[in-house]
Amino acid sequence: MNDASPPRSPWPALWAMSIGFFMMLLDTTIVSVANPAIKAALDPHTNNLDNVVWVTSAYLLAYAVPLLITGRLGDRFGPRSLYLIGLAIFTLASLGCGLSTTLGMLVGMRAVQGLGAALLSPQTMAVITRTFPAHSRGAAMGLWGATSGVATLVGPLAGGILVDGFGWEAIFFVNLPVGVIAFVLAWILIPRLETHPHRFDLGGVVLSAIALFLIVFGLQEAEKYDWGQIWGPVSVWSLIGSGVVVLALFVWQQSRTRSEPLVPLELFGDRNFSVANLGIVTVGFTVTSMALPLMFYVQLARGLTPTQAALLMVPTAVMAGVLSPPAGHLLDRVDPRALLVPGLLLVAAALVTYAGLMNANAPIWWFLLPAFLMGVGNAGMWGPLATTATRNLPPRQAGAGSGIYNTTRTIGSVLGSAAIAAFMQARLEANLPGSAGEGGFGTGQLPEPVVVLLPAAMITVGVGVVCFLRRPRFHGPADAGTRLPTEAPAEA
Repeated sequence: MNDASPPRSPWPALWAMSIGFFMMLLDTTIVSVANPAIKAALDPHTNNLDNVVWVTSAYLLAYAVPLLITGRLGDRFGPRSLYLIGLAIFTLASLGCGLSTTLGMLVGMRAVQGLGAALLSPQTMAVITRTFPAHSRGAAMGLWGATSGVATLVGPLAGGILVDGFGWEAIFFVNLPVGVIAFVLAWILIPRLETHPHRFDLGGVVLSAIALFLIVFGLQEAEKYDWGQIWGPVSVWSLIGSGVVVLALFVWQQSRTRSEPLVPLELFGDRNFSVANLGIVTVGFTVTSMALPLMFYVQLARGLTPTQAALLMVPTAVMAGVLSPPAGHLLDRVDPRALLVPGLLLVAAALVTYAGLMNANAPIWWFLLPAFLMGVGNAGMWGPLATTATRNLPPRQAGAGSGIYNTTRTIGSVLGSAAIAAFMQARLEANLPGSAGEGGFGTGQLPEPVVVLLPAAMITVGVGVVCFLRRPRFHGPADAGTRLPTEAPAEA
């Protein structure tokens, strides 16, 4: 039975989860600004960035690999329990990160942070799916989308301010009070939802973990080893190829598992779920790949500090935060393509505008215009895609669907990171004779504008993908089998 009567409205629970979700997302970008300071403090005796890159890579690897599993665990043991456990692990690991005295210790604590993030992240979408009726879920996903978009953009700004003012440790210590507040609010406000007695697919767990590890690790290490040999006969391509083979074996095993597969393949029978997952791959690719060349240009070619460079993205964060909730409300009444197509096109237009500004000696404040377009586009991108993916999920598979969606988004981000690094390196080598001496990076000749057109091309592919969505049909507040929190029995 319930320990206490949970709130009738699901909104307080969503606001409570958004705090922890925001903190988790912030840490995916905030560390990039602190990497130079971390290297100077913990790895000052080497001449390359290979070691310090693992501060980010360890987090991403530990986050991406378990997502399918942790989403399913939320269905089995309750999203509230998994969210609280993940939030506690993440917050305590943040303390460990801030107290780290060696680079190895910091990398280890970042991996623990990633595991905590993997536990809590899928539960946010699962709770929304299970507590908001399908006909009004767009408004909730609008807030979720605003949280995702704003956190991704605020990270570099917050990182610059904290590192400049208090040192690199501050980017981790700031999580402690936020984590405690988020935990208390989540404990009080997130309802205990009905659990579903799933059997645990151990074969699927092992195969999915191996496949995702090989693919993500291979992509992360690709640029470091110039897409060649890593050690002995093992190359980047052999790792990625092996991961794809194991992934195919995993899909086959899932199709043969009749009782409780880790990934219920029937979910992909819902056209909107399948198309939205393809769409979020293009979005993850674009958002990750656009940041690197843009930040390099404004800092190295235009001489801005990390904080000043991050301030150029303020219009994006503001517009995404302001417009995402009303976009979510609108999505409950219109075809999702009415928001997604113009939203993705605006992002593409913003990237083309950035490319044009990088090719001219434009006043730096002109960069605020594409940032504004980017924010408006974000409002029509994150929430609408997530809402469309989860609109028809049955409650017993909300965690599985959320885990799949978060996994595809993360894979898109890893692909974007690897692709943009390889593309920038290729253009650097192609232009090396002309970029030596006076014509180097410092004069703005590199990165070339064409580099920013790579994410623009990918988001344009996303436009074509979302055109295959269908408008959902709504029949009433409980059309997806959703229960209000007050009707749900307690977790087991």
